Amino acid sequence: MLIALTYDLRKDYIAMGFSPEDVAEFDSEETIDAIDNTIRGLGHQTVRVGNGWNLVKMLAGGARWDLVFNIAEGLYGTSREAQVPAICELYGLRYTFSDPLVCSVTLDKSITKRIIRDHGLATPAFAVVSTMADVEKVDLGFPLFAKPLAEGTGKGVTDASRVLDRLQLKNICAELLVKHNQPVLVEEFLPGREFTTAILGTGSDARILGTMEVEIIDKSAGSIYSYTNKEQCESLCRYHYPTTDKLANEAAALALAAHKALGCRDASRADIRCDKTGRPAFMEINPLAGLHPTHSDLPMIATAHNISYASVIGSIIDSACKRKVPTCKHLY
Repeated sequence: MLIALTYDLRKDYIAMGFSPEDVAEFDSEETIDAIDNTIRGLGHQTVRVGNGWNLVKMLAGGARWDLVFNIAEGLYGTSREAQVPAICELYGLRYTFSDPLVCSVTLDKSITKRIIRDHGLATPAFAVVSTMADVEKVDLGFPLFAKPLAEGTGKGVTDASRVLDRLQLKNICAELLVKHNQPVLVEEFLPGREFTTAILGTGSDARILGTMEVEIIDKSAGSIYSYTNKEQCESLCRYHYPTTDKLANEAAALALAAHKALGCRDASRADIRCDKTGRPAFMEINPLAGLHPTHSDLPMIATAHNISYASVIGSIIDSACKRKVPTCKHLY
């Protein structure tokens, strides 16, 4: 097949004046090289398209491909991850990973949690703070946890995210509302073990790839898996890969159920943490999980379970190719 690669490159946006935190979810050249070389190694041809703007230009110029391997995160708005999938659907192109609806829903953590809750799956009680007036309406028991409503890669998550009283809640909400220009998700703090589970496949074909337990080396900040800890994980975190641990298996089952309930496709990675009773609870899911071969969680989990990077990429492509796409060439 001829496969187009769509992505957002960190260095491109930093050159435009964005900060490293602004583009924390974007990819490095090393990641794109790894994906490109792997797809070619699987026998396909590739075209590096880049971001959504480049995709629009190339499609308008008549370019077409058999598949779009999409990991573009988008730049603005709570539907930014849906931008490239929506363009692909407009042109009737087959593409990897979740559709525009799922990409929009899963980026908004409150909507995600409502769907999870409606499916009878465990997730901590929460509130959404859109203005400072909403802080007084939060009727949850402390300690609480506050983070931006629609960010990933730990953006906006710091030691101050764990709040013990109303004053701390006001302070962190005031900071996050201004800095990230979006509502704040406030939820009951989960004090227990933290897992992240990788899923491959779609619908009834979805399966657990494996689970990783996150251990923060410096626990003085309450074991918060913050933006700093994620960016400097090699020195600040330890990762374990339990296979016979009952709690880890329960967390994995919850992640798989969430993947299916939300309609995620091809692959995802779900974050699970245990509540004060020791029960695993859903925190959030990433339908565009990072694919750096040695730094991103999903490939790290695969490696720990003796599953090659090429096998993961191949599984994602195979899953996407099972979907039918509309024939609409006469429309453009």
